[in-house]
Amino acid sequence: MNNSSCLQPSPATTVALPIIYSCLLPAGIFGNILAVCVFAQKVPTRRTQYIYLANLVIANLLVCSTMPFLAAYFAEGHRWPYGSLACRIAHHLGALVMQVSMYVSITILCSIALSQYATLTKNCTQHCPALPGNFHGRLLHKFRRPKFAKYLCVVIWLIVLCITFTAITYNVQERVSEEFPTCYNIKVEAGEHPAMIAGSLATACFFVSFMTVLWSYYSLTRHLSRIQKNTSIGEKHLIYRKVKRNILVIQMILTVCFLPYHIFKPIFYALLTNNDCPRLNYLVEIKNFLTCLAAAKSSLDPIITFLLDKTFKKRLYGLFTKSTPEHQKRNNDIFTEMERNMEIFS
Repeated sequence: MNNSSCLQPSPATTVALPIIYSCLLPAGIFGNILAVCVFAQKVPTRRTQYIYLANLVIANLLVCSTMPFLAAYFAEGHRWPYGSLACRIAHHLGALVMQVSMYVSITILCSIALSQYATLTKNCTQHCPALPGNFHGRLLHKFRRPKFAKYLCVVIWLIVLCITFTAITYNVQERVSEEFPTCYNIKVEAGEHPAMIAGSLATACFFVSFMTVLWSYYSLTRHLSRIQKNTSIGEKHLIYRKVKRNILVIQMILTVCFLPYHIFKPIFYALLTNNDCPRLNYLVEIKNFLTCLAAAKSSLDPIITFLLDKTFKKRLYGLFTKSTPEHQKRNNDIFTEMERNMEIFS
């Protein structure tokens, strides 16, 4: 990686990516702040699903907060001197925070899928999906417990803080090399050997999460197929279909937003070379657009939650409607009944 002039951004990078990030920013900030308001005022915090969702919203806000830095980097990074304050801010507060927050989102999405699948064993009947009583089954049951969800989210954020602090400390102590005159260079885009190792481990973690959610969906689908063969689908069993739909949506998010990036990442590292400048530029730009696709998920999450969660939708409407005391009491009764009926998701 000695040819510093080899990497040159095209208009797709300097124009399209800043425009995309600028469009995603207001939608993501507004939607996720609105979700924070709902969780803070109207949604019961003791329900496991909303513990995960609240932390997912925080991760989404962190991703959205990096979008201005990323938009500025792609628009002007090829003019910034490498090692300048603007370059360091974009590299640390932009790419680094966005990457670690993205993997927080992936982990929490996987936890939500496991939680929803595990809750189907609560108040188990002869037709509910049984889990083994071994360590694997007991661990899976823990994902539906609010206390475990809180501890898990705390551990995830502590790991993120340690990784972020270590990476920033390493980059700050790094000497600026005259080999890279501008901020938009292969060292920033690909990272050095430690960054590549960390990226490979993160990719492996993604595929573990991806296969876990896929297993949850497959197991639930197989169970519903057995129910349909043995008995009619009653009202209670319709809840299983709702859980199946929610897990399917999580699987679709991982597939559409994250899978292309993580499939391409090993290819990017394998083909990375300075001997072919056109190929190097194509690889970097494909990586950046796939990263943008992954970041777009943070702006879409509030919309997805609004469409899938009826309780969230009702309580969101409650933020914008004024009710009389009698009407408010009736709404509270409705919400309480809904929460009882949706206890399967807690």
